[in-house]
Amino acid sequence: MLISKENRRIVYKYLLQEGVLEAHKDFNLPKHPHIPEASNLEVIKLMQSFKSKEFVKERFSWSHYYWFLTDKGLEFLRQYLNAPEEVVPATHKKTSRIAEPIVRADKPRGREGFGRDNYRRETPATA
Repeated sequence: MLISKENRRIVYKYLLQEGVLEAHKDFNLPKHPHIPEASNLEVIKLMQSFKSKEFVKERFSWSHYYWFLTDKGLEFLRQYLNAPEEVVPATHKKTSRIAEPIVRADKPRGREGFGRDNYRRETPATA
């Protein structure tokens, strides 16, 4: 399929920025939801080509394609778009989360008096 160079570059830039691309399995959509310049069919066919070259990994679920950029694909996109080494997709960036300490109370969990120790308490049988 012939895809214009402009649309190809736009799709490649989006994939390099995000690291992930998603498309609904509808070949007749006039525009891709995330990339309005390109049709849905163009995006699917470009990613199909990337998959055969092992530049992306593909998952298919509930009539949606999901493509994840591999290291090999990252190197190709950097070379194709003349991007520096500092450009990293959003999925490859490390997030700095501060772990909060878990504070436990000395009280038993659940309702009081219904813990493990009181499971078989002796009560007078009423018959």
